[in-house]
Amino acid sequence: MSLIERAADKLSKNEIGNFIPGKAPQTVKTSFDPLFLSNNVPPGQKIAKEASASDSLATDSTNRASSSKKTTKKIEIDLENLHRKGIVTLDHSRSEIAEQFRLIKRPLIANAFNPDSGIKNGNLIMVTSSLSGEGKSFCSINLAMSIAMEMDHRVLLVDADVARPSIPASLGFSPEEPGLLDLLRDPQWKIPDVMMKTNVKKLTLIPAGRRHAHATELLASQSMHSILAELAHRYHDRVVIFDSPPLLLTSEARVLAGQMGQIVLVVEAERTTQQTVKEALQQIEACDVINLIYNKARAHSGGGYYGYGYY
Repeated sequence: MSLIERAADKLSKNEIGNFIPGKAPQTVKTSFDPLFLSNNVPPGQKIAKEASASDSLATDSTNRASSSKKTTKKIEIDLENLHRKGIVTLDHSRSEIAEQFRLIKRPLIANAFNPDSGIKNGNLIMVTSSLSGEGKSFCSINLAMSIAMEMDHRVLLVDADVARPSIPASLGFSPEEPGLLDLLRDPQWKIPDVMMKTNVKKLTLIPAGRRHAHATELLASQSMHSILAELAHRYHDRVVIFDSPPLLLTSEARVLAGQMGQIVLVVEAERTTQQTVKEALQQIEACDVINLIYNKARAHSGGGYYGYGYY
């Protein structure tokens, strides 16, 4: 049998060989799938192309999965610990402070949902102070917890004190959680991606997010305007409370103030001077509805209360 005839015989048995005249062919067994012979594409090349396409789909799917942030977290707030700190809780709703915040929230809710009030985005409420340490975060949390007791409304508490967030320590979650600033600087993030549910049924949180050198510019951006519009109108029954930085210490609070429907200014009794309050009010005079909480005032020995007024 000639070398050519021997080679043909090997091919008929599905064997591929390197044929060198005068030497016996070295063979490697393989198998062919008739489907791979379509369009005259060499079998090995076809397999490579199909594997490449499959790998591409797998990689794309992995990328989508890894970039997906729509996994709403839930945190368990230690409500007994909050109560010991003087915060309003559902299980202690008849306390003195709970009654005070019932008085505080009522006109705010009326302004937020009364169509005749003429207040644009009245359900966006910023809580701030002139200086640090006056109790704005304490009041923000209390106001949010009190509104969460409402039958007809839910509340979203946004930690907008992006320089020195204090809500994480109060409510028991990490200050490194993605939040408002991440939402502003990355267009792939959506509002539900940074929301955190809680064991208080009608209370949801948005953390401040990871710090950024241009926080003021982010809060003044068109993205922030769009986010506020969505927060104001996404749910017809929702109040959104922003715990903002102090007005006289940062520029972020002034930027936020121009986009709020209502502002609550916390004034610490026997500490914040009248001149300081006037300077703070000048920073937020663009807002139509400004409310004052007179904080840490003493009605009698051993008791405290929160006064409330309009400006």
